[in-house]
Amino acid sequence: MNEEFFDVEVRSIQRESSSVVSLRLEHPLGEELPEWEAGSHVDVLLPNGILRQYSLCSETADRTAWRLGVLREAEGRGGSAYVHDELKPGTKIQLRGPRNNFALEPATGYVFIAGGIGITPVLPMVRDADVRGVSWRLVYLGRSRESMAFLEEIQALGGNVEIHADDESGLYPLADLLGGLETGTHVYACGPGPLLNVLQSFADGWDDASRFHCERFAASDQAAAKPSGESSFVVELTDGTEVPVGQDETILQALENAGINQPNSCREGICGTCETGVLSGEIDHRDSLLSDDEREAGGTMMICVSRCKGKRLLLDL
Repeated sequence: MNEEFFDVEVRSIQRESSSVVSLRLEHPLGEELPEWEAGSHVDVLLPNGILRQYSLCSETADRTAWRLGVLREAEGRGGSAYVHDELKPGTKIQLRGPRNNFALEPATGYVFIAGGIGITPVLPMVRDADVRGVSWRLVYLGRSRESMAFLEEIQALGGNVEIHADDESGLYPLADLLGGLETGTHVYACGPGPLLNVLQSFADGWDDASRFHCERFAASDQAAAKPSGESSFVVELTDGTEVPVGQDETILQALENAGINQPNSCREGICGTCETGVLSGEIDHRDSLLSDDEREAGGTMMICVSRCKGKRLLLDL
């Protein structure tokens, strides 16, 4: 991943649905943009200083331009409102990345499930599977067709696509969709938390739950829950600096209060921006990103939500 921010220019802004616009981004000097793989997202630093993450939803082979899809979030913190109301073609914004926490693993077949704006990381995956010659199926769910972005583009993908609008057909029968999948088929899902929670509950009953992959735009209920009886602890930096972390603050907040500013964005353990190496200490992982193997290894943590199970952590800072 490119760790440094770089400039891109907003070449065009297009309305894709009643609540989604897409941004076409190009290098200001016409140079090629970095390579990326399906499932990737970028950190976007907007001119008003807000940092957000958006999935790349263009074609991976096209390095002349990138496309982002941005949902207007009524309960958001200002990023999507700025994009929808103030961002103009010709404006330069800064990007960092791409980063991929949702990579498409090899499989004999795929079922892709996208709910609403969750179509953005899934769309390049569908194209990727098609190029590989692997069988795939896409189920695109939305409250109404008016709210669903990229419909014409998705319909053009062919007969393996099912578009389902709740206001036309009611709730989708997810149990039927996931029942009887072949052993080598992997399921990739992105969308609202309640949808992903239901899908996860089905996957938990499989012989191999690792065939289910999801990306969340908000922390899961389990990750967001704050256990009672929080304990204070100390984080130590590689230069010997010690920073106490209180019962009611995160490591990120404690560092900021000590004048140590680390990259961050979501502050919910879902974007990976604040991922930090851990040199020693036992981690209480509370993010929605790391795999079980990564958590067991204990080499990294999301300091915006995760804590220490003991009294001290040595961070690679």
